[in-house]
Amino acid sequence: MSPKDVYTHGHGEVVVRSHAARTAASSAAYLLPLLRPGLDLLDVGCGPGSITVDLAEAVAPGRVRGVEITDAALPEARKNAEHRGVAVEFAVDDVYRLSDPDDSYDVTHAHQVLQHLSGPVAALREMRRVTRPGGVVAVRDADYAAFTWWPGDERLDTWLKLYRAVAHGNNAEPDAGRRLLSWAHEAGFTEVTSSASVWCYATPEERASWGGMWAKRIYSAVGEMAVQRGLATPAELDAISQAWQDWAAHPDGWLMIPHGELLARA
Repeated sequence: MSPKDVYTHGHGEVVVRSHAARTAASSAAYLLPLLRPGLDLLDVGCGPGSITVDLAEAVAPGRVRGVEITDAALPEARKNAEHRGVAVEFAVDDVYRLSDPDDSYDVTHAHQVLQHLSGPVAALREMRRVTRPGGVVAVRDADYAAFTWWPGDERLDTWLKLYRAVAHGNNAEPDAGRRLLSWAHEAGFTEVTSSASVWCYATPEERASWGGMWAKRIYSAVGEMAVQRGLATPAELDAISQAWQDWAAHPDGWLMIPHGELLARA
């Protein structure tokens, strides 16, 4: 039986919209040099498909499939692929028990997925199963404990503490970035290339995007779970929302989100 994982962010409109802004250039640059036309690619946890369609363009006419745990974001993904004119199959599937046969893909990719799983090593083994010998499993995950920002704000410290508590309560690991290499070794990979990169939000436009998003997102699934579990009060969520708005408006506002990256040969 597959674990009954809980997606900490949920699939609310504000979450899907923020994920739709991601691109292969911003989120999978470590993988792009390995891609070429004709490769078959699986994108695990594809969300609204913005990264998936970029990858599909890079490997066309190779076969590309994007899978998600629910259908919530897949209509947007299909619309995105149709708009871009690329052929991608989107479907609901289980990362622990993928419906694909062994050795189906040259590249199996997952962005910000392992941090939400109670069994990241099992997921890596399954991703390896569907990857052809000599192919690559590519994963990238943020490391929440290493987030840093300026100016300091106790309300944002509370946000980070709260998010990590909710994620840990879901039997997930929000500080996944630093653990990718160890998970890959435990999954049986021996040829692994590790790297790291960051997202940085510092311009007025970037601050407005990130801060405005989290000012709303704190009231979505993560905030709901925090209140239900007695980890926060509605008033504390209001304070966190205001903190993100204040940070976004500050002319010195700066935020760095570090990510671990992994290219593991099957």
